[in-house]
Amino acid sequence: MGKMIKLMLFSLTIVIFLYGCNSNNKNEDIFQFKDSFVGDNSAVGNIANQLRSGENLKGFELKTKEKPYGIILNYDWLASEQDYKETAIYNATFLFALVQNAEWITFNFDNQEYQITKENLQAWYGKELSKFDNEEKLRKLTEEYLKEKNKAGELFK
Repeated sequence: MGKMIKLMLFSLTIVIFLYGCNSNNKNEDIFQFKDSFVGDNSAVGNIANQLRSGENLKGFELKTKEKPYGIILNYDWLASEQDYKETAIYNATFLFALVQNAEWITFNFDNQEYQITKENLQAWYGKELSKFDNEEKLRKLTEEYLKEKNKAGELFK
C-alpha cells in the first residue's frame, strides 16, 4: 500500500511540474497571431493575455455579428487613470497590428471605460499598424509615444 501512495504522489508531482512548464508562456512570440480575425477566439485571447495587465484580464467579448467588428476587454484591476489610458493604447496598438479586421476596442477597467478605434489610433501614430512585422518595432513605437506626458490624453479627447 505504501508503494502505491508513493507512486501516486510521484505521478502527481510530475503532472504538476509538466503543467507548470506548459502554462501561459509570456515569452511566446505574439506575432505568431498576425493576421488573425476578430472571430478567432483563441488568437484574440492569446494576444490579450500576453499584453499589459494580461494577468488582470477577466474576460473578453468579440463583436462579429455586424461591421465594424470589435473587441471588448474586461479587466479586474485598480490603477490610475493614466495607467488605464496607457494600457489601453499599448494593448490596442498590438491588437490592431495583429487582428486584421478589428476596427474598435473597448477597455473596461474597474470604473473606467475607454474605446479606441483603429482609424483614430493610426492617425495618432501617423502609421498603419498592420505594416509592423515584429514585436520589438511595435513596442518601441508605442513606448516612444507614451513617453510624452500628455500624449496619451490627446487620443481620448
